[in-house]
Amino acid sequence: MGVGPEPAVTEESAKRIEDEVRRAVEQAKELQDMASSLNASTSAEEQLIGQRAVALDSTIRRLRSSIDSQLNLKLVDPKLAEKLEEELQRARCIMVDGDASSFFPPKPQGRFLRMFLGPINVRASKKDVQLKVKEEYNSYRDRTALLFLLFPATLLALRSWIWDGCLPAFPVQLYQAWLLVLYTGLAFRENILRVNGSDIRPWWIYHHYFALIMALVSLTWEIKGQPNCSQKQRGVQLFLQWAILQGVAMLLQNRYQRQRLYTRIALGKAKRMDVVWGETAGVEGQLWLLCPILFILQGFEAYVGFLLLKTAFVGMASEWQVIFCGMLLVIMAVGNFVNTVQTLMSKSRFKAKMKRTKSKQYLD
Repeated sequence: MGVGPEPAVTEESAKRIEDEVRRAVEQAKELQDMASSLNASTSAEEQLIGQRAVALDSTIRRLRSSIDSQLNLKLVDPKLAEKLEEELQRARCIMVDGDASSFFPPKPQGRFLRMFLGPINVRASKKDVQLKVKEEYNSYRDRTALLFLLFPATLLALRSWIWDGCLPAFPVQLYQAWLLVLYTGLAFRENILRVNGSDIRPWWIYHHYFALIMALVSLTWEIKGQPNCSQKQRGVQLFLQWAILQGVAMLLQNRYQRQRLYTRIALGKAKRMDVVWGETAGVEGQLWLLCPILFILQGFEAYVGFLLLKTAFVGMASEWQVIFCGMLLVIMAVGNFVNTVQTLMSKSRFKAKMKRTKSKQYLD
């Protein structure tokens, strides 16, 4: 028979393990106290930096207002005023583009994010994370712009070559489902970008709300076939043609306007979190190319909307989806046109202000 371990050895081993467990518990409590102390001091420092950031931002706004007032009253030299304005802009860019931006009070997240995500904070605490969010948004726009062009073009080509002029229901509904995913993704990303300090105009977020609602409603819209297929599907065909033009406009924006935006960021005239605005942004030189396309696009969008309303009221397609989608298209076309005109007027006022400043410097 084997001999068991000595009782003294067993008792000593158990005591040693008990001591190690006790030390581990004490170290855990000590680590927790250290972490709590660090969090408390860090929170106090973050609050102090946040208060200073808000106060400095208020000071910059007050100084800008004072410079404008004195410039209007001709109490300050225009050249000096322009120099001071550039320095204030540089100071603000340092704040909003640097690590200090994370200490500003967060913007409200909006009902859309709260509805889907609840009270979750989507604001990034580090600037490099915020910039990654913006780059992912740009990448998403690049990918979807190409698909926005190719998807409807493929449907119309197959309609002529294979489907004898009559679109089947499933490919059209698949496209509408993709539009729902596209606009929902854009709305999510744009809301998150606004929370993280981007300058996206509210209209373009609302525009994508309208678009995703229209895509959702259109999924319940019956795609009728023969007889008189081409007449029944006239609204669908025009919508696909409009989508092709929209894809061309998106590709032009992504290629040309973003290059100009990067230049403005390098010159300190824009923030790194700024993005190309919806379907109305433009810069000098490029507006001559984009504006005709944008106005044609908006007019075509309104035309498709009115055509859908007409087909509903004359009895050709009296479904409620036709009326609803027609109204949304008209609303979006009018909103897009108004925002385009506002953008052009804003640029015109800025150019006029710069010309007046240069004229005053020349006369002096």
